[in-house]
Amino acid sequence: METIRTANIADLTAIVALLAQDPLGSKRENNTEPLPTPYVLAFERIQADPQQELVVMTDKQGTVIGTMQLSFIQYLTYQGGVRAQVEGVRIRNDQRGKGLGEVLIQWAIKRAEERGAHVLQLTTDKLRPEALRFYEKLGFIASHEGMKRHLENIANGV
Repeated sequence: METIRTANIADLTAIVALLAQDPLGSKRENNTEPLPTPYVLAFERIQADPQQELVVMTDKQGTVIGTMQLSFIQYLTYQGGVRAQVEGVRIRNDQRGKGLGEVLIQWAIKRAEERGAHVLQLTTDKLRPEALRFYEKLGFIASHEGMKRHLENIANGV
């Protein structure tokens, strides 16, 4: 039986390995030992922020096989509503196809409801059509056109 729990610093190496395992992540993550300092600093900030929840999924032996970050964002729109934002959903490659991603997302839905969010949102890269189909199967709707602008300060530790 899999367990979903709050990540701790001992999980950080496994989390970064999961983020780096796919073709897109392998281009932007730095999965080296020891992990670069910006990962540790980011982890510490996430842990200190009550609006952030970084979780891992472990197998019955306690090995990390999945991860996800859930952020709670306060808005004035929707009469002062809270949105929950899902980021960095990853299941270890050798564990994919077993329904574990759905378990993580269902956990996120329940957690967002518990914290009073009015919407659970996420983005997925257009280069990942299988991810788009996965989220649509779970009831997510591509209702908006998202836009991003990458800035110069990537992984500057600030």
